[in-house]
This record gives sequence, C-alpha cells and structure tokens, in this order.
Amino acid sequence: MHILLVGAGLSGAVIGRQLAEAGHQITIVEARGHVAGNCHTERDDETGVMVHVYGPHIFHTDDAEVWDYVNRYETFKPYKNRVKTTSQGQVFSLPINLHTINQYFGKTMRPEEARTFIAEEQADTTIEDPQTFEEQALRFVGRDLYEAFFKGYTIKQWGVHPSELPASILKRLPVRFNYDDNYFFHRFQGMPENGYTAMVERILDHPSITVHLNVRFTRDKAGDYDHVFYAGPLDGWFDYELGRLGYRTLDFERFTHDGDYQGCAVMNYGEEAVPYTRITEHKHFSPWESHEGSVCYREFSRACEPDDIPYYPIRQVKEKALLADYVKLAEKARGVTFVGRLGTYRYLDMDVTIREALDTAAVFLDKGAETPAFVKPPL
Repeated sequence: MHILLVGAGLSGAVIGRQLAEAGHQITIVEARGHVAGNCHTERDDETGVMVHVYGPHIFHTDDAEVWDYVNRYETFKPYKNRVKTTSQGQVFSLPINLHTINQYFGKTMRPEEARTFIAEEQADTTIEDPQTFEEQALRFVGRDLYEAFFKGYTIKQWGVHPSELPASILKRLPVRFNYDDNYFFHRFQGMPENGYTAMVERILDHPSITVHLNVRFTRDKAGDYDHVFYAGPLDGWFDYELGRLGYRTLDFERFTHDGDYQGCAVMNYGEEAVPYTRITEHKHFSPWESHEGSVCYREFSRACEPDDIPYYPIRQVKEKALLADYVKLAEKARGVTFVGRLGTYRYLDMDVTIREALDTAAVFLDKGAETPAFVKPPL
C-alpha cells in the first residue's frame, strides 16, 4: 500500500519504519523544517551545546522492548534527572524527599519519623476524598509543603488555581521518605548521545520512506493514499468545525552564559511571583560532554493561541466534552487513524508514544484498511 503519515515526530517515524519494513510505500509530510517534532535537538553554533529546541525531553521507561528499540537507532547514555527548586529563598531537591523535608522544617528525621511527622502533623486528614489538586496536596503533604512547592508552580503552569484542577493531575504525589532525588523511578533512563533528531533521522532512513519537510497537510490529499496516519491536532483534521480543543503552550526566553549558570539541568521556581516556571540549562542534559559556554531557557506557560505550538492538552470538563464530539466524528471517518499526543489529545511521554506507535503499526499489519480511527481511544 501507499501510506501517508502526517507528522515526522516519534509517532510518524516509528509507524512509518515498521510499515516500510513490511513492504509498504511510506510518504511523510511535516509542517516544520525538521523531523523529531517537539523532541527536536540541534547543536548551538555559538557554544556547541546540544539544545532541546522545544524544551527538555528525558527518556525514561520500564518497557524493555521500547528501550531496545531506541537503542537500535541511537546510543543512550546514562542520565538521571535531578530537579532542584528555588522557593522561599532556598534551593530544595525535588521530588519532595527526606532531604527536602528535613531541610524545609529544619529537622534531622529518619524515614519513619518523617512519615509520621507528615501524616500526623502536616497532612489535612479532614479531607477524606480529595476532589481537587489542592485537596489532594493538602491531604497528603499539608499546607506548608503544598504552598512552597506545588501551589505557585501549578498556577503558572496551568493558568488556574489548583482548587479548579482535578485531583487526578496529582494522582501519585511525588513524596519519598528516603534521600533518592532521581525524579523518575523507571528501570531504563538515559539521553541519546547525539540527540533525538539524529535518532529519528535514522529511524526514517529507509528506501521505502520519503519525507517532505515544510509541507502543510490538507485533507483533500488523503484520497491519494490507501491509508493515512494523522499525528496532527485531532480538531485540525476537521478544520476546527466544532471549536478548538484547549492546550497550554510554552514560551522560551533563551540566553547564553559563560560558564555554569545554575549547576543543574532543571531549576524550578515554585513561587507565583516569579513569572517563569523553571530555567533549564541544556549542557547538563549531556553530562558526558564539556562546554565552556552555556545555553539556558526561561520557560513560561500560557494559554495556546491558534498560531502557537500546542504542548499540554488541558482535558478539563469542557475540553473532554468537545473531545467526545470530535471522537464521534473521527470514528465515522474512513481511511485515517489518529495517533500520538495531538491526534489523541492526550499527554504522552516519549516511551508511551513509541509503544503506541509500535502497537498501531502491528494492528495495521493485521487489519489493513479495517484499522480503526483510534487504536488507543482518547477518552
């Protein structure tokens, strides 16, 4: 078959490669001038630093098959994400761990002492069934830690008060009663030695794959192909006829520094008075390299406008209702499968994106033209 993939990010690249290896002809169109989507990386000409152009992406997974897959196309070097946060005039370690708790409260508690202290002296046990983000935080860590590390950051990130967000956003409250400051808990964690773009370029390097950059897809082109995998915005496929799904977008204020600016890759700013959510220093994402100069991003979150890059699907009550209407439209469509973060209006980590792309390709190889609009339902 001749198959069209809209988007040259992880979803399009992985599906395209799997189907090309099975004998299909693959055409990929990408609106931007590069592959790899939002995990695009490039060398900074001035400093030589590998820059995560759309913000940092750290690979972490428990999926051994996905880990083997990415290592087939790029060498992944060991990397642990150790986040710091500036709050109330001090620098603390995140996620909240025993060091954070002892430092914040000026104590030297052992694990069980800290667990008891948080449960009996800090947590708001009057909240039996937390319904909001704020209630969830107050129930499990109490007001002091909530206001120092969660409240201001969340208001900046989501543009609403935590009392208006569902508790599900904070499902697994990141609190550790030991000194482990590794932000993630997955078995496999690392960074691609030569960046994500080099990895995606290798995935796409197949004689049956043709990639066209700087090409905007229009739905009238779909009829030229036997099947379309669409990784663009779900509402965009339908020309936003029911309205636009809500996203948060990011603005980056890039600056360079001679030397080491902050001593870590990610420094959060938990206070609402600081307008940015965090500063990322990109050379620390490649600790095996050495650079005198440094490239940093101040990161600002705001509501996504039509011409902005959509980052985080909001998925609140209003958006979910509109999403349900678009899903009904999509399920009536023929010859198209919606994939990835934008196509299914879900926040997906890179490993989950790759896993779903592998699964989607397997479904197509089994069902062909009968492949449904969603292999992974958005609702």
